[in-house]
Order: sequence, then structure tokens, then C-alpha cells
Amino acid sequence: MPFIPHTASDVRTMLEAIGVGSIDELFDEIPAELKARALEGVPDAANEMEITRIMQTFAARDGKALCFLGAGAYEHHIPAVVWAITTRGEFYSAYTPYQAEASQGTLQLIYEYQTMMASLTGLDVSNASLYDGGSALAEACLMAVRAHRRSKSARILLPAALNPTYRRVARSIAGLQEFVFEDLPYDGVHGITTLESLRPYEGQDITALVIQQPNFFGALEDVDQLADWAHRNGTLVIGVVNPTSLALLKPPGQWGERGADIACGEGQPLGVPLSAGGPYFGFMTTRQEFVRQMPGRIVGRTVDLEGRQGFTLTLQAREQHIRRGKATSNICTNQGLLVTAATIYLTLLGPAGLERVAAASYARTEELLQALVRVPGVRRRFDRAHFHEAVIELDRPAGPVLAALAERSILGGLDLGSEYPELSHCILVCATETRTQADIETYARALSDVMKSVRAA
Repeated sequence: MPFIPHTASDVRTMLEAIGVGSIDELFDEIPAELKARALEGVPDAANEMEITRIMQTFAARDGKALCFLGAGAYEHHIPAVVWAITTRGEFYSAYTPYQAEASQGTLQLIYEYQTMMASLTGLDVSNASLYDGGSALAEACLMAVRAHRRSKSARILLPAALNPTYRRVARSIAGLQEFVFEDLPYDGVHGITTLESLRPYEGQDITALVIQQPNFFGALEDVDQLADWAHRNGTLVIGVVNPTSLALLKPPGQWGERGADIACGEGQPLGVPLSAGGPYFGFMTTRQEFVRQMPGRIVGRTVDLEGRQGFTLTLQAREQHIRRGKATSNICTNQGLLVTAATIYLTLLGPAGLERVAAASYARTEELLQALVRVPGVRRRFDRAHFHEAVIELDRPAGPVLAALAERSILGGLDLGSEYPELSHCILVCATETRTQADIETYARALSDVMKSVRAA
């Protein structure tokens, strides 16, 4: 069993109920000479993450790459209890909770998820989730155009430092509805979106400005200045955030004087395994004033005629429930199973636990950068504070170096040249709490060796 929920008190109660003093007494019919003696070399105690690492070491004999790749999906430790509960039949096989009287458990879980996401992002209301981070941004853009009634342009500013996949998804989903997406350049020194890049748009009818924090390069944007500029210009703010980072960083609801109007992002870091790219889930939160423009499901809490608490689906402005022309979205589901895992993960860790994960991830990335920049021919690319990703620059193209690292079972990061030709010598690297000092030293040694064998430009 990956997770045993019984506490010492639970065990004592069960033993007392059946009339025995210890678990060993349950097996007293086995002759003592047949029982295995204590195993040698087993530590007295180890926590779950340490045990998982030991087992992964054995499993690695079958081949598993050491991962320093992020770029939107992250390898975090997932406690065994998360999926032990998530895959229970009550959650695993539950269908859409249309019948509230038969779905109170599922509805309450979604309600608790919504409450935690609203708290984490500092906004008033959350929906029950979306397909993934990219589609969540696309839906946020659609929502912004509906909600910003004074704006007639349907113009949305997308920073070049926004996740390139998100930019493509937003254009694919919303671009066919006569939206105008305009790119904002990033600063070549700091890797962020500057106020100077917004100057040409002052006084113009701009529906929304998208701000990613941390941005795709891992750099921290000046969110207060950007949000305040947008609101002074009569523009809504859409924040794209990493949920783990919010344990340390200012939530989008507190950006600038008014905060972001909509926040969205990828929920995969919250207890969802990488799984070769999915399934993941997107999240979205907003201000109360925009709640009727929010896509997807929202679960509400109420009381019945006898004053008993109950949960139900509410504000379902989807094409399944109202006329298509008035629907806020054609999304027909939320990622319920992944939301279940995220809710259990957040409940288990709590604010302090999530903060420890975020702080450890930041610390590991700092150690990684310090180790890598000591390798000849490697330097840090952007002079900017970061969370758990950053960009290093090599004195040669990144592609062959990453290929050579992969042959050594090290996923060294993302070659940024595929999306940003001007950064063809640059690698986006990432470290979370799962990386150890030994992992970092292994990467640094391998990179040093590869840099000696791969020809410089």
C-alpha cells in the first residue's frame, strides 16, 4: 500500500476491540525460528520523500533521466496520500455532479478547491477548473472582452516573455473571434516587460494586458508598475501565475493599487505528476464583479429549508445549460480528477508546507545557477530576480550541448533558440525541491565535460 492512514491511536483502538495487546500477537502462531530477523542497513527512520528517493534510485537502474527541465510543467514531490485518496472509487469513478443530492462529496471538494485557489491568488471567486494553463489564458482573454464593456477594440497585449505555448493557444482559440493580439518586446538585459514597451499604447483602447509572474524566463516582472499602468489606461489585467510561487510572491489580487482583474495558470504543480505532458488542469479566479462572465462551472454553498449545509452547481453559463449565443464558454467539463489531487495536496501541505516547497525550490535553483556559471563558457543571461527557473547562456549553440547531456541521461533544460532565435545559445534551467546537491553536482560535472567536447561556435 502506498499510504496507510491509521494513526497509533487508531491501531490501539482496533487492537483493544479485538482483545490483543500488539500487532505481533496477531501472528503468534508462526514459530519464532521462521520469522525474519531485523534487516541490516535499514535506517531507523526516514521521511516519505527520502524513502521515495531511495526507491527511485533503484528504479533508475532501468533508466530515468535527471530532470532540470521546467518551462511550464514541474517535477515536485507528491506525497503518497494524494493519489491514494484521489484514486478511491468515490472520486476516481464519479461522474459529472449534475444531481446535487447524489454528489455532495464531489461538490464539497470542488468548493474547497475554489476557496483555496481564491485565497492563493488573492481574488474573490474561482471556477471549478479548466483544461490546462494555455486554454485557461485563452478563456481569460475571452472573458476580458466580455467583461470590459467600455472597450470596443478587443485588443490584448501579450508579452514576448509569456509562455510561447500559451500565446499560441490564445491565438488559436480566441484569434478566430476577431481578437487582436499584439506582442510586447522583453528587455534584453533583464528579460522582463518594461513600462517603456507600453508607452506607445497610452491613451489607446486596449482591452487587456497579460502579465506572467514569474515570466517564461523565470524572471520576476514589475507587476505593480505594469498593473497600475494598465488600470490608468482603462485596461484590464490578466495575471498568469505559477501557483507554487504564490506561497512566496505577492498574489495577483494585490498587484498595484487595484490588483489583477483575472488570474489564471497551470495547476499541474499542485500534486499532478508530469505524466509525459498530461492530463493537467487550468485554474481561473476573478473579482466578484466579473463572476457572471467567468467560464466553466462554479460550485456554491447554501443551506436547505432545515438549515443544513449543502453544495450545488451555480452560475453555469455554459452552452450545455443556456443558449449557445449567451454562453460564456463551450468548455463542457472541468478536470475533476486533477482538481481532486490538487485539493488534497493543498490541504495536506497547508500554507506553511507550500511555502517550504517554494522556498526549497528557489534555494535549489540558486545552488544550480552558482554551480553552472562556474563552468567555463557559461554565464547567467538575465540580470533579474527569479523564482525556480533562470536562463544561462553558453559560448556556443545550446542544442548540441543539450543533446550530449541527454545521452548522459540528463535533461539539461530548454533550448530557447527554438522559440527565441536571438537566444540560440541560451538554456532555461529549473530546479525544484526534488533536486539534491548531488544532482546539481552531477549536472555541473556533466556540463563541464560536454563543454570540452562539443565544438564552440
